[in-house]
Amino acid sequence: MPNEQVLIEGFATEKGTSRYVRYAVNGKGKPESHFRIFDGLNLSSLGMGTYLGDATDYEDEAIENAIYESIKSGAMNVIDTAINYRAMKSEKSVGRALMRLIRDRIISRDQIFISTKNGYITNDGDFPAIGMMEYMQKMYISPGLISQNDISASYNVLNPTYIERCIDRSLYNMKLSTIDLVYVHNSFESWYQDVTKEEFLEMLRKVFQVYERYRSKNKIRYYGMATWTCFRVPYGSSEYLSLEEIVKLAQSVNEGKSNGFRFIQLPYNLAYSEALLLKNQNVGDEKNLSILEAASKLNIGVFTSIPLFQGRLLHTKIPTYNSDLTDPVAKLVQVVRSTPSVIAPLLGQKRPEHVEQNLKIADTPPMQVEEFRNAIKVLLGKT
Repeated sequence: MPNEQVLIEGFATEKGTSRYVRYAVNGKGKPESHFRIFDGLNLSSLGMGTYLGDATDYEDEAIENAIYESIKSGAMNVIDTAINYRAMKSEKSVGRALMRLIRDRIISRDQIFISTKNGYITNDGDFPAIGMMEYMQKMYISPGLISQNDISASYNVLNPTYIERCIDRSLYNMKLSTIDLVYVHNSFESWYQDVTKEEFLEMLRKVFQVYERYRSKNKIRYYGMATWTCFRVPYGSSEYLSLEEIVKLAQSVNEGKSNGFRFIQLPYNLAYSEALLLKNQNVGDEKNLSILEAASKLNIGVFTSIPLFQGRLLHTKIPTYNSDLTDPVAKLVQVVRSTPSVIAPLLGQKRPEHVEQNLKIADTPPMQVEEFRNAIKVLLGKT
């Protein structure tokens, strides 16, 4: 186990996130509509992702500074990472940024919502001479904690012992006593070719049991599924999952009590528009719902990834749906953050000029429902 260290105590709360809203609105001039309320928490309609970058000290500092400035600006109180992002170094950058923000008396822990993910294998980027498979062999396979068969062809592990160790390591990396949200990371996408759906659901049930145990110890607050395709493919596809079925699985794990399965994450942008347009989900007697509609009915919060398609959409012509928006980044992000049932898109940002550009988006209120509908008509060429 890692050595004992000073931890940042606490987690995002209703009172804390409300204070962040007042800080953002009264102190930084952000519109109040920039924030969404989910399960009593006030969460910014923009979040910061930490996926891209090399495992270098230079990138560490850039990500740490971007997190620091994003939170300080009043634009973001949602930070997203994963244990495998930059071989654990992104999580460590999150921890250092939070320590600085608290030390500088800019925020307190209860104002910030932190999510991470586990499941993929990883090494520790602070020891670059030890590769990923060597790290897994030494840390997990040789001690008998997992077997080689526990690793999918896509390098994903759902063995409960591995999931436990990942949560412990994420807590250590970020210097946190409690993580607000832990996702199981691209799990069905990584396993559907290796096991039957029934076998996968049993594996997922055991992961949910781990998450519930960690909730009972107040080491995590919520859990969910960070996904790539399973909620964005047609019903009947081999990669397809029903959100209602997953919700029921979580309910069965903690039967008779409230469970912690409350969030999903999935790609959504103008190229990957399935979350909005594909009618592939059923909830009770209601048929042919989009995943966003199903999530709303099941009281599941949705964060979305790659709003700019990792920059590729910036090279396309974006129809003018709002004469006030001219910056292509703002035009793309505004659609996603204004989509009903989306809490926030997650923006990857490191370079100071990109951070400054992205944070300005928070100065503009999200679109109202009718504005959004009209914008979608323009973007789909239906006007």
